[in-house]
Amino acid sequence: MKFTYKHSILTGIAILSLSACVTKKYERPQVKSEGLYRDNNTTDTASIADLQWKQLFSDTTLQSLIQQGINENLDLKQAIERIKIAEATLQQSRAAFLPSLQADVNVTDNKQSQAALNFPAGININLETQTYKAQLSTAWEADIWGKLSSAKRAAYATLLQSDAAKRAVQTQLIATIANNYYTLLALDKQLAITEETIRVRTKDVETMRELKQGAVVNGAAVVQSEANLYAAQVTLPDLKRSIKEAENALSVVLGKAPNAINRTTLDQQTPYADLKTGVSAQLLQNRPDVIAAEFGFRSAFENTNVAKAYFYPALTLTASGGLSSLQLQDFFSKSIFYNLVGGLTQPIFAKGANKARLKTAQANQQIAFYNFQQTLLTGGQEVSNALFAYQTAVEKEATRAKQIASLTKAVDFTKELLRYSSATNYTDVLTSEQSLLTAQLSGINDKLQKLQSVVNLYRALGGGWK
Repeated sequence: MKFTYKHSILTGIAILSLSACVTKKYERPQVKSEGLYRDNNTTDTASIADLQWKQLFSDTTLQSLIQQGINENLDLKQAIERIKIAEATLQQSRAAFLPSLQADVNVTDNKQSQAALNFPAGININLETQTYKAQLSTAWEADIWGKLSSAKRAAYATLLQSDAAKRAVQTQLIATIANNYYTLLALDKQLAITEETIRVRTKDVETMRELKQGAVVNGAAVVQSEANLYAAQVTLPDLKRSIKEAENALSVVLGKAPNAINRTTLDQQTPYADLKTGVSAQLLQNRPDVIAAEFGFRSAFENTNVAKAYFYPALTLTASGGLSSLQLQDFFSKSIFYNLVGGLTQPIFAKGANKARLKTAQANQQIAFYNFQQTLLTGGQEVSNALFAYQTAVEKEATRAKQIASLTKAVDFTKELLRYSSATNYTDVLTSEQSLLTAQLSGINDKLQKLQSVVNLYRALGGGWK
C-alpha cells in the first residue's frame, strides 16, 4: 500500500489521541479557599496586599533599610540562585526534544601473529594493520506518549515554583526587617522610660532622706526608696543588651556584619489604618508560598504523567556515518559508511522499576496536594491571627492611656500625702510607682503589637512582592 501524506496525518492524529489517553491535562485541584478568615465575611476584594511596601511604611529610614535588605539579604540571593538552577533544568528538558549528536575520531592498531593466521609451520609472519575512522552519530526519541512534554512542563512548573518561593522570601524579609525595626524602637522607648524612672527615684531617695531628718518618715522609708531605685537600675544592663542584640540581628538580615542601626523613634510611627483584607480566595493569587505550593503540585502532576509514559513503547531513531580506511592516504576517498536504525522498545519486565516509579510519583503528587491545602489553611490562620492582634491592640490603647494617667496622678498624690500628712506611708508610694512603670512599659508593648500586627497582616495577605 502506498503511504501518502493523508496517511501520515491520520497516523499523527492517532498517536496524539493515544498520547492524550496516557497523559492528562493539568487542572487546579479542588481546595478549600473560601471562608478562611475567622469572623470576617467581607465581600470587598480590595486588599492591602496590592499596596507597594513603600505605601505601607511611611518612615523613610525604615524604607531605606528594607531596600538595603532586598539588595543584600543572603537568603534572597540564595533564592535567586535556586531560580537559576531551575532555569538550567528547564533548558535541559527542552533540549530533550532534539536529537543528540556525537563526533568520534580514532585510530586502531590491529596485530595478528602466525598462530592466529594459521600459516604453515616454519613461516613466521606478523600482520599489523591500522584503521582510521571518523564518524558522527545521532539518536532521537519520538515523544509519542508525551513523556518529554510532561517532563518539560514539570521543569517549567518547578521554575515558576522557585520564582514564587523567591517572592515568598522577599515578603518574609520585608516583614522581618519591619518587625525588628519596631522592636528596636520599642526597646529604645523602654530604655528612655527606665532612665527617666531612675532619675525620678534618685530624687525620691534624696527626698526621703530629707523627710527622715525632719522626722516625717523613719529609716525604713529611706531604705525602701533606695531599694526601689536599685530595682529600676538593675534592668538597665538587660535593656541595653537587648538593644545590641536587636541591632545585631537586623544587621545580619541586611546582609552586613553586626553594627549600629540608624533609626527614628517609636513616637514617630503611625500604623497604617485602612486594613482591607479582600476575600480569602485571593490568597491563591497574592500569597507567594501558596502560589509556590500550587506549582509544586503541578510539577508533581506532570511527573506522574512521565511515570505513566514509561509503561508504553519508546520509538527511537539512531544514525551514524563517517569515513573509515585502512590507509591514511585513502581516508577521504572510497571510505564513506553510514547506517540508520529505527527501533521500538516495549518494556516487559523492568524488575518493578516502572511500577515503583509510578507509585512514587502518585504519592508525591498527593503529598504536594496536601501541602497546597495546608499552605492555604496556614495563610488563613495567619491573616486571622494578625487581625485579632490588631483589634486587641486597638482595644487596649484607650484603656491603657487612662490607666497611665490615673497611675501618674496616684504617684503624685501619695507623694504629697507622705510629705504633708501621716495619712499614708512610703509603701503606698512604692506600689503606685511600680504600677506606673509597669503600665508605661505595657503601653509600649501595646503600640509595638499594633505596629507589628499590621506588618504581619500585610505579609499574611501576600504583600511585599508586587
